[in-house]
Amino acid sequence: MSKIPEFTDILYDVKGRAAWITINRPKVYNAFRGQTLEELITAFHLAGNDKDVASIVLTGAGDKAFCTGGDQSAHEGNYDGRGVVGLPIDEIQGLIRDTPKPVIARVNGFAIGGGNVLVTLCDMAIAADTAKLGQVGPKVGSFDAGWGTALLARTVGEKKAREIWFLNKTYTAAEAEAMGLINKVVPAAELDAAVTEWTDTLAERSPTAIAFLKRSFNADSDNIRGISNLALHAVKLYYATDESKEGVNAFNEKRKPDFHKFVD
Repeated sequence: MSKIPEFTDILYDVKGRAAWITINRPKVYNAFRGQTLEELITAFHLAGNDKDVASIVLTGAGDKAFCTGGDQSAHEGNYDGRGVVGLPIDEIQGLIRDTPKPVIARVNGFAIGGGNVLVTLCDMAIAADTAKLGQVGPKVGSFDAGWGTALLARTVGEKKAREIWFLNKTYTAAEAEAMGLINKVVPAAELDAAVTEWTDTLAERSPTAIAFLKRSFNADSDNIRGISNLALHAVKLYYATDESKEGVNAFNEKRKPDFHKFVD
């Protein structure tokens, strides 16, 4: 196994034959900034290239949140990253799909916004019964017109996906399981055991067969990749508008936004 770098925003640990990648920013409900995304990219490359790793678990630190999307305090169109919002986000989303190993979302709490997109992208997902999932884009002056919409629609159905994005409701883990966004819901105290049961099973499977299966599943929806890249660059431009900034300002000021004053 390659030497593990010193991370600041994530934790990386190999348990048995599973690499556990944990977003370690519990004070901001595991929201990601540019640094977080860069470290996630490094970690997924590390796990993907480790022959001793059979599966990857993605989760968040603590018991309150899996991930709540982009850190609003670093929300200047690039999350303080490389200068273009599409690059690091697009790269980590692509890595979740492209790594030949199954990626399991361990949903331990809130999976909101970009966090919900990460759950959608993972191959499988197990949630604690206390978890909550949903989208807030139009509510805070943001959107995801790539994987977060097109792949979500394939996962839960188009009508439900539109409901999720247009109404911005929060769904319980049980509701998410019923719509197909989550595979399994367990009591919070049993979450690690349930995830480990899956990773132990995957460790016994043929890695080549698993890799071919994942490629096959991905092939049917991989046209979304180009749409996602285009959409992420579009959202970069949108973040510079007064309408989008109203959403961020309202969120930070804990008030309802007034988007309609920007309509021509």
